[in-house]
Amino acid sequence: MFEHITCRPGVLGGKPCIKGTRLSVEFIIELAAAGAGRAEILRAYPQLTAEDVAEALQYAARFLENEVLLSAEIAAS
Repeated sequence: MFEHITCRPGVLGGKPCIKGTRLSVEFIIELAAAGAGRAEILRAYPQLTAEDVAEALQYAARFLENEVLLSAEIAAS
């Protein structure tokens, strides 16, 4: 499904990374959240391709797609 993403226990503790790098999907998302555009990310990390960055964003979106948030209230005694 994801050609550019890999998870290996010996690389960054098994975090999803861009294949052939030690750049995690989390790191790419953090860059984007901080305001970096795709072109800026590609300039800063020339080992990445546009497809790598796009797939990292897609991976994060897919991971969160079925995220369920639970809320609990604790009654005062």
